[in-house]
Amino acid sequence: MNTTEKTAVVTGANSGIGLALTQKLLAEGYRVIGTSRSGQIADFSHPNLTVVTLDVTKDESIEQAVTKIGQLAPSIDVLVNNAGVGSDLGTITPERNALRDTFATNVDGTILFTEPMLPLVRDGGQIVFLSSKMGLVSHAAPDSPAYRVSKAAINMYAAILAERVADRTIGVTPMHPGWVQTRMGGSSAPFTVEQSAAGLFRGIEARPESGKFWNVEVDSVMA
Repeated sequence: MNTTEKTAVVTGANSGIGLALTQKLLAEGYRVIGTSRSGQIADFSHPNLTVVTLDVTKDESIEQAVTKIGQLAPSIDVLVNNAGVGSDLGTITPERNALRDTFATNVDGTILFTEPMLPLVRDGGQIVFLSSKMGLVSHAAPDSPAYRVSKAAINMYAAILAERVADRTIGVTPMHPGWVQTRMGGSSAPFTVEQSAAGLFRGIEARPESGKFWNVEVDSVMA
């Protein structure tokens, strides 16, 4: 597929999976607008990469970022909502601060950034949410309550959004990136960030049925 002139927006593009996916998209010929809280990506640059400041927990930052992205690219082919936190991974008991902080980024911020971005996503484009199979009822476990519930919420939002934008043939896909060697996943995880990014890109190219959950580990839709 010729991806020349295609534009992708990747949130949280400064590290981990977000950075690896940004690099993969660039290698595949995309123009990428990456976001980070600092407005910078350390030790990496590319002629087809522009970095925009975005803190999804702050309304003013969202408004400014959407305006800037619209100035850079009035039509977006792929929006990847990657920015996320997992402060209570491995813990058992739900705690107010962890719930508040996790939802502020993983749910509220992600949704409130996606909504004003919708007019910029071209008809026939794609919206991807970096989710987790930890948010599926079929993979329920007693640990990481704030993280699991936040991912379950974003999976539902993706399903709702898929219905809303169906008339524009925009594909909406929550994706499980695998258990990945990041600050959240730990060094013992079986997937490198590059392997995860390659799987995410395969999912983007596969264009699964809108609203369905894609698992990079098996390159297929999960119930």
